[in-house]
Amino acid sequence: MLANRAEFEEAAARLRGIVVRTPLVRLDDHGEETGIFLKPEILQPAGSFKIRGVYHAVARLTDAQRRRGLSTVSAGNTAKALAWCGRRFGVPARSLMPETAPAAKVDAFRALGGTPILVPTDELFRFIRERAWEQEPFAYLDPWTDPDVHLGHGTIALEILADLPEVESIFVPVGGGGLLMGIASAIRSVKPAVRIVAVEPAGCPSLHASVRAGQPVEVPCDTMCDGVAVPFVLDEMFPRLRDLADDFVLVPEAEVRATIRRIAVGNHLIAEGAGALATAAALAAPRSERGISVALVTGGSLDPVKLAGILAETGS
Repeated sequence: MLANRAEFEEAAARLRGIVVRTPLVRLDDHGEETGIFLKPEILQPAGSFKIRGVYHAVARLTDAQRRRGLSTVSAGNTAKALAWCGRRFGVPARSLMPETAPAAKVDAFRALGGTPILVPTDELFRFIRERAWEQEPFAYLDPWTDPDVHLGHGTIALEILADLPEVESIFVPVGGGGLLMGIASAIRSVKPAVRIVAVEPAGCPSLHASVRAGQPVEVPCDTMCDGVAVPFVLDEMFPRLRDLADDFVLVPEAEVRATIRRIAVGNHLIAEGAGALATAAALAAPRSERGISVALVTGGSLDPVKLAGILAETGS
């Protein structure tokens, strides 16, 4: 059952004074009216939207649960948000992280007081699929399936509707699906006519492929968008994600890089690969089809050397 409007409003009240009420920023469009607005969640504590769902879920734990310590699985941004929460509540935080996680994200997690446990990517996904976290001594936070995480993420949608009531479509990057669940559920509870577009990198199209197949499937992943590089959709998440989104689109790697450049140069915002996905998809969609649009800029943890290389590239 989907959460109702009152539950999302309660979550927003719980997050007041904790998260940043991020503004809507018109995409710098070089004089061309695109009707695209950016929601820069990179301005949040720990640098991504993750703080909304993670803090909300941690705040809903009992004191006894929090005292056990906090744990999760993450490519970086969820771990950073959890460490930030651990510091605020005065409890330890640790995260299983893939060995391929960007060093900048692992280092940032450590800097916030978190303990990374680096494992092969296959081992991390096995931990999730086999529910090995049920044996976890710490209080485990599931970034994909936890309803309290969804409620926290859904507060983004309430802010969009308050600031831009005429919005017609919202572009949402998809990895494990927690953000899509939150945004789409909140929209359906308030203004269901708004179109929700689920966006993935062409190099890791697990939800797109699953929708085409009519069932969850696993795909190979090769993408710079590490924040959404999830090669499968959980069985319990698939029907909900499929039914909540109105469209499913893929973005080529070159368009992700071009969008990182465009946002950095035009709007002076630094987006990581996953953070630029939604804007790239909105730019590729005809204005006549998407209408007035919001693209979520979800995270900004991009290695400076990689950013410099992208900015030095030529092209649109």
